[in-house]
Amino acid sequence: MVAPRRPYLPAAGYDWALPFYDPFVKLLGGDRALRVLLDQADLRPGHRVLDVGCGTGTLVVMLKTRHPDVDVVGLDPDPKALFSARRKAYGPKVSVQLDRGFSDELPYAEGSFDRVFSSFMFHHLEPDEKEKTVREIRRVLKPGATFHLLDFSGAGPPGEGVLARWLHVHHRLRDNFGGQILALLNQAGFADAREVARGRLWFFARIAYYRARAGR
Repeated sequence: MVAPRRPYLPAAGYDWALPFYDPFVKLLGGDRALRVLLDQADLRPGHRVLDVGCGTGTLVVMLKTRHPDVDVVGLDPDPKALFSARRKAYGPKVSVQLDRGFSDELPYAEGSFDRVFSSFMFHHLEPDEKEKTVREIRRVLKPGATFHLLDFSGAGPPGEGVLARWLHVHHRLRDNFGGQILALLNQAGFADAREVARGRLWFFARIAYYRARAGR
């Protein structure tokens, strides 16, 4: 599956920084935050799960390792990140599907998934892409299925802006504050959209967990 040529923001903000992305996020406590996200999802054997913006594959590998009876799909526009994800999956020899594509044009049929995840990806999108993305996620979820989102949040820009400056996403982070994520979810037709928990990545940034259900 080949994505059309169009701009995108790499997982680490810059192509050259990709080798440093995983150890940096791990140091900040990113793996712990992902485990909390998975614990909230109530995954069951036979579920089909999509990680939108899977990047280097940390969440998809964690998903499959913790839930071997779940069918796991990861999607990302960055071929270099997907290459890293495939190598990461090869280590523990977990079987996951990794596709190249964009979150606002999901290459999957309506009602394809029982769960959709997004972790530290939403702030990579421009405002119009965010609106299209949540509508696409709503489309590919089965009726009654749930969307689980983890990203930066808080009363203002995270921490002192150190992480935001490193990722080069200041203007993209604005939509993460003031309840705008919940507003986007409601506008896309999700039901029971809510913030379910908050946390921190070390002392750099506040994070928030969201859950929304696809209406029947």
